[in-house]
Amino acid sequence: MGKNNTPRLFVVAAPSGAGKTSLVKELLKKHPSLRMSVSFTTRPKRSSEVHGEDYWFVSVDEINDLKANEDLLEHARVFDNYYGTGSSQVRELFDAGFDVLLEIDWQGARQVRKAMPESVSIFILPPSREELEKRLRGRDTDSEEVIQRRLSDSITDMSHCSEFDFVVVNDKFDIAVNDLSKIVSGDGEALTGTRDELSPLLMNLLGA
Repeated sequence: MGKNNTPRLFVVAAPSGAGKTSLVKELLKKHPSLRMSVSFTTRPKRSSEVHGEDYWFVSVDEINDLKANEDLLEHARVFDNYYGTGSSQVRELFDAGFDVLLEIDWQGARQVRKAMPESVSIFILPPSREELEKRLRGRDTDSEEVIQRRLSDSITDMSHCSEFDFVVVNDKFDIAVNDLSKIVSGDGEALTGTRDELSPLLMNLLGA
């Protein structure tokens, strides 16, 4: 909770391959007062996923209805599919006394910051360009064409990390989880997105 027991909204974004999902799952275990808002998506459900837990899997028409009713806090098109966060879902979690976490992309994060300037935004970076590519290739399910597209899109995503309040580098998993935990607890002053130590890493990641 923030000041005066006001629920807070945390926005976490990352490029594909940065390990965001694993970090967020561990963070939720450490903070019982934090709840994930489940996003809507039009992409097909994978066999390992559960409707209502991983995503709400909906049609394009359903997404359009949510937009028309102004019940999306943010929405974006990613990899030819649509994603969105339900405004009413966030409000219900706030009303129940929980802080809320959104796991979205930089486009959605920009919309959330505009709608809720008091939200806290966090971007997760991989430790190097080489490690990012290694993680993308480690899935063994994607073609070379898909891998190159994901790598290109990841570089585009990372170019927006300076828009975020905080940046966490996922080099060693436990340290990255601890850094996220500090931010959620209000102790993340050393992890701001403008800190000097990020400059050489960003040069490596963006190929500058």
